[in-house]
Amino acid sequence: MGKTYERIEGRLRAFIEDQPVYFAATAPLSGDGHVNLSPKGRKGTLVVLDELTLAYIDFGGSSAETVAHLREPGNGRITLMWTAFSGPPTVVRVHGTGEAVLRDDPRWPELFARFPEEAVKDQISARAIVLVHARRVSDSCGFAIPLMDYQEERTLHAEFFNRKTDDEFNAYCEGKEHIATSLDGLPALPLPLPPLPHSGH
Repeated sequence: MGKTYERIEGRLRAFIEDQPVYFAATAPLSGDGHVNLSPKGRKGTLVVLDELTLAYIDFGGSSAETVAHLREPGNGRITLMWTAFSGPPTVVRVHGTGEAVLRDDPRWPELFARFPEEAVKDQISARAIVLVHARRVSDSCGFAIPLMDYQEERTLHAEFFNRKTDDEFNAYCEGKEHIATSLDGLPALPLPLPPLPHSGH
């Protein structure tokens, strides 16, 4: 049977921090807009800041639907989901509101410093930090989720982008569709991106 929780702590927090992949879902306010669901990986790039707040790094390499939906006035809805592919069958969801902390936000250095240095060092492709404020935290059984073995982290993303300078990364972003605006025409990431701030590590 599923349960709801008042806060993210103990066993629940350990489960979230231990999962190598999770999913982020957002949608525009418009009823005919595109719902977005993104897989997220990269070990160490999601952290639990406190019992009701999480943060993850938004990297380049894809569109910016999540950022656009979080920046849409009156919106900000987001759901994060983790599922156990090994061990006891568990699915955890955090429903809440999110905000995109952009590179020129004064909070960036302090927030970026909360991530393990090994996970975020030299991360040229960090476009935003997504803060998630939990409104509902729950789990469910996950009985239908298959058992799968985790092998290792893929390093291709970091290797590809960390060969670029900040200017080259900006040029990459400006050459991609749906970075400055979403599929539905909502403002997403302001381009050119501000310079990547010092990490605080």
